[in-house]
Amino acid sequence: MGRAKAMLPLDGGDSFLTRIVRTLLEAGVDDVIIVVGHDADAIVSHFAESGLPARFVANREYDRGQLSSLVAGLGVVDRPGVAAVLVTLVDVPLVSASTVRAVLERYRRTRAPVVRPTSGTRHGHPLLIDRSLFDALRAADPSAGAKPLVRAHASPAGDLEVADEGAFTDIDTEGDYLKRIADRSSGGGGRR
Repeated sequence: MGRAKAMLPLDGGDSFLTRIVRTLLEAGVDDVIIVVGHDADAIVSHFAESGLPARFVANREYDRGQLSSLVAGLGVVDRPGVAAVLVTLVDVPLVSASTVRAVLERYRRTRAPVVRPTSGTRHGHPLLIDRSLFDALRAADPSAGAKPLVRAHASPAGDLEVADEGAFTDIDTEGDYLKRIADRSSGGGGRR
């Protein structure tokens, strides 16, 4: 997009990153880890102004793809007592706290190795991955990313049908961003 998505402004004074962290905290997530790569110093400085609680991990190999960021985050969260990791992307900032809570609750009830929001054939975020898959994630092919592993371990028990369009709204381009801002300012998608 030509600039750091994490710092792009949204309504209510939030940026993509602060919106995501607020949503996770509102949903009851008690340990938020943010993996930063390109523009890390600027993103950390920007986030510090929010006063929100989170820890940062630097992914020095961010140019190797999203899987490298997931593995960097696992290096911090993988410790005794951690049952799973909840993962989302900075370009999916509009998911609701109720969807996050529903993903967590589905995991607690089913212990499915992968829990993800779904709508028809679409799969969204956040994605919850059980610790039994952590080593497989570390060993996964960086060029393929986590998708093959997620697909191999997806199940009806872990697929959670949701009506939250924010869970499926991936803002990748300037056009996507401008459309979302226009939609939200015209009443087409407030925070839930």
